[in-house]
Amino acid sequence: MVLMSAQGRPVRNITSLLQVSEDYVRDVIHAFSGRGFDALDPKWSGGRPRTIDDQTRERVCLIARASPADWKIAAFSTWSLAKLAEHLVQRRVVPAISRETLRRILHEGRVSWQTTTTWKSSNDLHLIAKMHRVLELYDAPPADGRVVCVDEFGPLSLQPRKGKAWRRARSPRRLRAAYNRYDGVMHMLAALDLTTGKIYYRIRKRKRWREFLDLLKTLRSRWPGKKLYVVLDNFSPHKHPNVRAWAAANEIELVFLPTYGSWLNWIESELAALRYFALNGTDHRSHDEQNAVINAYIRWHNARAAPKTELLRLAHQSGDMLEASVHVRPCWLSSTEARVEEAHCLRPGLTDPNLDSVPREGGLRSPPPAPREPTATSPWLRRSPPVGSRRPRRRPRRFYNPATGRRAGLPARRDR
Repeated sequence: MVLMSAQGRPVRNITSLLQVSEDYVRDVIHAFSGRGFDALDPKWSGGRPRTIDDQTRERVCLIARASPADWKIAAFSTWSLAKLAEHLVQRRVVPAISRETLRRILHEGRVSWQTTTTWKSSNDLHLIAKMHRVLELYDAPPADGRVVCVDEFGPLSLQPRKGKAWRRARSPRRLRAAYNRYDGVMHMLAALDLTTGKIYYRIRKRKRWREFLDLLKTLRSRWPGKKLYVVLDNFSPHKHPNVRAWAAANEIELVFLPTYGSWLNWIESELAALRYFALNGTDHRSHDEQNAVINAYIRWHNARAAPKTELLRLAHQSGDMLEASVHVRPCWLSSTEARVEEAHCLRPGLTDPNLDSVPREGGLRSPPPAPREPTATSPWLRRSPPVGSRRPRRRPRRFYNPATGRRAGLPARRDR
């Protein structure tokens, strides 16, 4: 329109060619003469007004976060977009809604499709004290020694493992589904040095107190003259009297985690990365082959290791302790805004998430009860064997193979 006017064409010819009114042509030409090219920008009027108001959108997000069982629907346990849209129409929340509109409403309301996970709450009566002790070692390592996190990894069996990899579209990698465990399993005992960030490990056929004591002796010989603070879980070989006596005589302090508190052990995240990058998506046929892969990953990790204490210092400077330290997920929810949240590291003055009394969203589930004082009739005391007695050893489940006359994980019957 502006170009035709610049060529000297009259307004009547422009209207006949472009099928617009004369007033519109004059308005465009006058606006271009006054503001230049800025007058040619499209005028956005905001589009069609919303048919679903903000209050209804909040209600849709609230219904999506609830379970179908809360609405007395027993046919399914989770929503799909189609089922949720049908439910909203039946409940007259909205007169009609498409799946795309519903998806946009949930996205704007920060409601996403997430995996349901499990959480084991700790029943340790000294949970707070033990947690503070471990976090103090992470935050301020003692100057007279080193902090080492120890844990077992395994069992390392020869089986196809599911994993993820970059592949062409619709052509996933396939692994065998049937396998045998004729070669038994192996166990990995690993230690993470927080000063250097390096991992030290050994792979053995058993993970008894003898193998654990050998690992402690190896760590003791690696750093002579320094006291070792070993963070470890409550696995029974760790508490063997011979292990405790040798550790006390060789300047090794065993710092035990709270019961069901393995998420406090820093080495757990490193072993999870080992499983994800080195073992998932593989199908090794011998232990030597699998051990070589683990060795290669540990060497790669140690070549790029960084001190964990440096990460903690940077985290304190940035004010974000959770990103570089441990991540804690509560065993139940105390917020009505989200279904999953991360609890902050407990410090003096903060609340224990296991003792919180805020009800869950909608009051559908009650909070966990406060830990009880142990009594003579407590279930965990009734199951404990008397002092000085041996707990009966539970025989592992074996699978007999009639073709070979052997049981999985055991030598041939004639060799036993």
